[in-house]
Parts: sequence; structure tokens; C-alpha cells
Amino acid sequence: MGSIDRIAAFHEEMTEWRRDIHAHPELGFEENRTSDLVAEKLAAFGCEVHRGLGKTGVVGSLRVGNSPRAIGLRADMDALPLQEMNSFAHKSRHDGRMHACGHDGHTTMLLGAARYLAETRDFEGSVHFIFQPAEEGLGGGEAMVRDGLFEQFPVDAVFGMHNRPGMAIGKFALRPGPMMAGGSSFDLKVTGTGAHGARPESGVDPVVVAAHIATALQTIVSRNARPQETAVLSITQIHAGDAYNVIPEQAVLRGTARAFSPDIMDLIETNMRRIAEGVAAGFGARAELDFRKIFPPLVNDRDETGFAADVAASLVGEENVNRDGPTIMASEDFSFMLNACPGAYITIGNGDGEGGCEVHNPGYDFNDEALPLGASYYARLVETRLAKQPI
Repeated sequence: MGSIDRIAAFHEEMTEWRRDIHAHPELGFEENRTSDLVAEKLAAFGCEVHRGLGKTGVVGSLRVGNSPRAIGLRADMDALPLQEMNSFAHKSRHDGRMHACGHDGHTTMLLGAARYLAETRDFEGSVHFIFQPAEEGLGGGEAMVRDGLFEQFPVDAVFGMHNRPGMAIGKFALRPGPMMAGGSSFDLKVTGTGAHGARPESGVDPVVVAAHIATALQTIVSRNARPQETAVLSITQIHAGDAYNVIPEQAVLRGTARAFSPDIMDLIETNMRRIAEGVAAGFGARAELDFRKIFPPLVNDRDETGFAADVAASLVGEENVNRDGPTIMASEDFSFMLNACPGAYITIGNGDGEGGCEVHNPGYDFNDEALPLGASYYARLVETRLAKQPI
């Protein structure tokens, strides 16, 4: 059990692809070099290549026989606006950008599956390899769906995957139903009255108001949401003032909210507005909330989750597949594709040894040992779902 032998045979080449992508990170909707590389390789494998969905998205299509059955496989391509702190040879060549979430590995694993399936063609039907831009909060998944992804490339089911640091190579985890939280971003502007720092009585200090609001907002999860619900509200930025001796006119709080239910997300927004406006008014200030729902919750189809788990177990054994994996408070815009088409999202172990670190960390690097197994999982999804029918 483990990786498909043919895929394991070109592990070294996949590693070269992955490290090349890592060294040339591109932000959302700017993945021009990466899209060119993906399109070039898909064409060389013998896939039909389509470009332009979601601006920089790429879809490679492979058809064998006349069966109307079809499956979609998706990987994300974008990097993060983060300064890499690694020193290895394939570190980012672009200041302020790095592949800190493993999308370089996801893209490579799907390319590996495409190469293998194009060579072997041991299936009957159509497979669409979906390379998505702008997963990191910019709505690339939504953009591809809006541009007609599933109208142009209809599929019976769509599958995605993400690496999981801290989980051993050779292990998978997923769960039916809600698996990853919906995500929102917010800007909360507090307006007071500016004054001299030595004469606070002559103004209304928005910094003090913002501090009280930041504290009060933490009661939403603990006192407004039912204890059985899971939610997070985090203030991640507070900005105010430019001088030591000036009380500013405004302060801005920014942050994120996460929840597994649209109703809970609405509850968070409603109570944020109520608390912020009420606290500000109590101090003689004003508060204005801009609350933006970015991702819906990621919800796995029950039947497709079972199918995906069975495929993973066929590779690594049942004991290495957690079919009731943990819910994840991070968000993932594959949710837009799952809202449009049944499917499932799975996490693959990225290693649990010393020296690894979480995603979105300046010291992160995708573990190349996972490449052949991830590519094999994608390939087996196709060969199992689109197995040739006996004549």
C-alpha cells in the first residue's frame, strides 16, 4: 500500500516542479507564471487546456471513451504576502511573497496525477483538473464558479485536498458535513473628537473607545452564541494616531470572524454592530461597522466523503484514515465549488517530525515526501469513480 509505483517513479521530477513554484510565488489573481507552467505541462501530458476562468485559472481536461461520467479535481495556486525566513536553495525569490500554505505542493500533486492519468488512461469518462487562483481570501473559487466552471466542465463530483502539518506522512483526515468554518472580515471605524494629548477632557478619545469595544466584542461568542455552537471573533489590528501628543480623531479595528453556520455568522454581525454602536455612544463617539462575508462554510457531501475515505484507505490502509476528523476554524474557498457541486475535501499529512511548522508561518515549507501520495490519491479517485465498465 502507498503511492502508485508509476507516480513514485517520477517523484524527483515532481519535487523539481514544486520547488520551482515555491521559488516564484505569486499572489491571488497574479499567478501568471504559475498558470503558464501549469498550462504548458498539461498540454505536454496530452490534456486539453482551457484558460481564463477566474482570470488566471487553468482547467485541463482528459477524456477516455464515450461515458458521460465526469469528475473534477481541484488545487490552488496562489501564495501569501509574507516574507520568507527560510535559507534553502528554493526559497522565495520575491520579497514579501512566499508559499506559506503549501499551494505549491497542491498544484504539483494535481499535475502529477494528470501526468499519470494521461499516460495510463485506465478509466472511462472525463476528468477535469481545476487549478484555482486566489484562494487566500480573494475569492478565486467563487470567481471560477461565477465564470461558468461547472457549466463548461460539468462533473458528477469535485474533490480537493490540503496538507496538514503535524499529521504524519501517509495519513489522511476528513469528515462529512461542515468541516471548515465560514470566514468574514471586518473594519470597525470609531470616530471621536481629536484633542491635545495633555487635554483629554477637551475631546472624545477614540483609542479608549476602541479598547472598550475590543473587550466587549469578546462576549458575543461567550454570551450570545449557544455553547453548542463553535465560533471565533478575533481583533487582529488596531490603528490610531500618528503623534505622541495628539489624541486622534479616529481609530480603526480590523479582524476576522469564523463560524460553521450562516446563522451564527449573522448573529456575530448583528451583535458586533449593536455592541460597537452602543459602547461608542456611551462615550460620546460613533462606530461604523463594515462586515464582509468572504467564505461560506465548507460542507462535505456525506456520500462523496465516504467515497473519498474509501479511496484514501485503499492507498494507506483504514487505520491511517480518520473518517471523523476535527472541524477546522480556518476557511477554504473550495466551499464555493462544494456549494455548486457535491464533493469532498480531505487533509493529507505533511509530516509530524521536529522542525516542521504550521502553515502561514515564515518558516513553512511543503514536505516533498507527500507529493507522490497526494498525486496517487487524486489518480485513484478517477480510476475508481470512472472505472471501465465490463463489455
